[in-house]
Amino acid sequence: MCKCYEHAIVITNRALVNGDFLEQLQKVAQVHPHALILREKDLSDMEYEKLADKVLELYGEAGIPVFLHSRMESAERLGCENIHLSIPVLQDLPDVQRDVLTTNFKEISVSCHSMEDVELAVKSGATQIVLGTIFETECKKGLKGRGLEFVREICANCPVPVYAIGGINEERLLQVMEAGAAGGCMMSGFMRM
Repeated sequence: MCKCYEHAIVITNRALVNGDFLEQLQKVAQVHPHALILREKDLSDMEYEKLADKVLELYGEAGIPVFLHSRMESAERLGCENIHLSIPVLQDLPDVQRDVLTTNFKEISVSCHSMEDVELAVKSGATQIVLGTIFETECKKGLKGRGLEFVREICANCPVPVYAIGGINEERLLQVMEAGAAGGCMMSGFMRM
């Protein structure tokens, strides 16, 4: 992995971890990534919230921001000011709820796959964009990556930081940054380090 961890956002996936998940996250915290998105979509709200509470404590001590993935109510109960949303979740929010996103959250991360997605995300208060899928990846086999030109185009027209996702590794992290991204999102590299 590259030594520029401050430009990497960790996306969690318990299924990729050999051993204890929280111990793995402790290892990851020691390299001080830019942030962590606690994905774990398969957990019930109660299970997710219990895990999030532990991760927020662990990463709070390390000074690393944690974004909860789509669990706005859990984030509010736990006092987490960072949320990550997909475009479908953002689109499905009632107007009233979308209008108060910036009141309820300090940092709003949104997964985007087009300039139209980016425009909606920014209009809704996004403070960062997770842009994908840039390179072909194991978790989305067969889905052709959009490539570095897509990163350049979006970054040239986006007023908030863009983090590329999809097949990002050490070499590709540097490539997407050269194309204008603030950094990249990585899953397997961090879950197996």
